[in-house]
Amino acid sequence: MIKKQPYGNTPKEQHLASARDRIHRFLLAGGQVRGAILHGTRMVNEMRANHELGILETLVLGHAYLGAGLMTAGLKGSDRVGLKIECSGPIRGLEVEANAFGEVRGHLKQVPIPLGKPVESFNLSPFFGAGFIRVTRFLEDAKQPFTGQVELHYGSIARDLAWYYLTSEQIPTAFNLSVKFDTHGEVTGAGGLFLQALPQADETILADLENLLADLPSIGESFTDAVSAPDLVRKAFDGHQPKFLADYRVEFMCHCNRDKIENMLMMLPVDDLQDLRDNGPFPMEIKCHNCNTDYLFDKDELAMIYGRRYPNN
Repeated sequence: MIKKQPYGNTPKEQHLASARDRIHRFLLAGGQVRGAILHGTRMVNEMRANHELGILETLVLGHAYLGAGLMTAGLKGSDRVGLKIECSGPIRGLEVEANAFGEVRGHLKQVPIPLGKPVESFNLSPFFGAGFIRVTRFLEDAKQPFTGQVELHYGSIARDLAWYYLTSEQIPTAFNLSVKFDTHGEVTGAGGLFLQALPQADETILADLENLLADLPSIGESFTDAVSAPDLVRKAFDGHQPKFLADYRVEFMCHCNRDKIENMLMMLPVDDLQDLRDNGPFPMEIKCHNCNTDYLFDKDELAMIYGRRYPNN
């Protein structure tokens, strides 16, 4: 993957932005509730630059990246999680994947999102319409992936992820996803928060946390104002003794590369690969849909790939 526009104007700014983009795992109320907070300003900006997104597209896909990133809390080894939405609205759908290393990638199915009229608010429900949200976990110690699916209930990725956990896995869960734009449409802060009740959690504590979550200041705005992720949790949930467990990086990352694309081409049937070799187009362009990186192959390179795959033809 090529990052088309790394976030930060200088190497120092890029390093500082990378240091801030992290997921912090914590417990509340003596271990009755687990949570995670994600600072993802750099991730969302680099996602936007690679996919060449406008404000609405950045908001939608940014929420999906933040939600998928939060769902990696608790993963280990080579575990990964996939988030897929299929819907009837102009968004059409999206696919995002995140792994235990905090690497997130994915794409919208429709770019740009077609608009019948100017956007008047950040209420995304009309853009989703009816549809389904699907979560798939790929766990290294499982024989096969686990997939759960529910209907879109709210047209909000945060609320529909909470709805998924409640209806599909019977776990009370809350998500808060936030992308802050300045007056020029630039992303100045992006982040998310995840809370999940553990077995036998006290209902009174859950109700209090729900109220505190409703009063939580904008996460994106807080990160714009340079509030750190741990400090935001400590201030918001001070009465429930936050205990931080671990933190790890999160970033926009796709492991596509030229060798993988060549291997994909070599899997084509002989007639198809021969047609590409002889008739092009030249150069042939293949775009990774997860990160929007372009791979170009000229006539000689296609002939070489054909020769490697079918040396006797």
